Amino acid sequence: MQNISVSLIQSPLAWEDPRKNLELFSRKIRAIDQPTDLIVLPEMFTTGFSMEARKLAEPMGGASMEWMKDMAGEKNSVVCGSLIVEEGGKFYNRMIWMPPNGQFSAYDKYHLFSHAGENLHYQTGTKKQVVRLRGWKILLLICYDLRFPVFIKNKVDKDGNFDYDCILNVANWPASRSHAWRILLMARAIENQAYVIGLNRVGSDGRGISYCGDSAVISPRGENLSNIMPGAGQTETLVMPRCQLESFRSEFRPWADWDAFSMNP
Repeated sequence: MQNISVSLIQSPLAWEDPRKNLELFSRKIRAIDQPTDLIVLPEMFTTGFSMEARKLAEPMGGASMEWMKDMAGEKNSVVCGSLIVEEGGKFYNRMIWMPPNGQFSAYDKYHLFSHAGENLHYQTGTKKQVVRLRGWKILLLICYDLRFPVFIKNKVDKDGNFDYDCILNVANWPASRSHAWRILLMARAIENQAYVIGLNRVGSDGRGISYCGDSAVISPRGENLSNIMPGAGQTETLVMPRCQLESFRSEFRPWADWDAFSMNP
C-alpha cells in the first residue's frame, strides 16, 4: 500500500454563481505546485449551500462535471466535491469523485439537513459509497453526515480487512458550530481507526451565514496533521502515510472488540 497526498482547497464561494466558482477553482487548482493524488473542494462548490435546486441544478455529465474531468486530467489527480444535480426529475446534493480517466463515482448525501430545509428540496441518498485510490478505501460523506456515527461505523471482517481506511467529508459547516465540527472529525477518526479528511468552506453566503473552514486531516490517533489556518482562503497539500495507519491498527486493536451490527445502506 502506498502513501497518498491530498490537497485541501479551503475557499470562499461566490453565491449561486457556478461560472465564478469554476473560474476561482481553476486558478486555485492550477496553482498547486507539487504532485497530489487528490484535490478536495467544498460541498456545493459551484453554488454555496443553496436551496434553489431547480434553478441551479445541472444534469449528470453537465458543465461542472466536464470541468472536473478537465482539471483531473490536467493535474493527473482525482478531483472531488459536491454539486447540485438533477436526475429523473429529482434533485440531489451529489458528491462527484472524478479521476483523470473520467470514470467517476458519485455519492448522494444520505442525511439531509432538515434544520435548513434541505430535505424539502433534495432527494436523500440510498447507500454508502466507498471509492479506491492507490490501494486505499475511502468513504465519501457530505457535511451533516458527520454527525451520524452508526452510518459511518467502520467494520473489519474475519480476515482483518477494514471497510475503509479514510473518511472524506466535504462541507458547508457554519462557524457557529465549528467546535462540533472539530470534535466530530477527531471522534470519527478515533472510533473508526481511520484517517479523516474534512474540507470546509470559508467566508459568508447569500443567507448571511459565516464559515470559518477549520479544514483538517486527522490521523487514526486523532491528531490533526494539517496546518491550514481557520478563516483563511488557503490551499494545503500534505501526505497521509499508509505505514502509520497499518502500524497503529496492528499495535492497538480496539477494532477486535467492536460491536457487531448491520444497517441497510
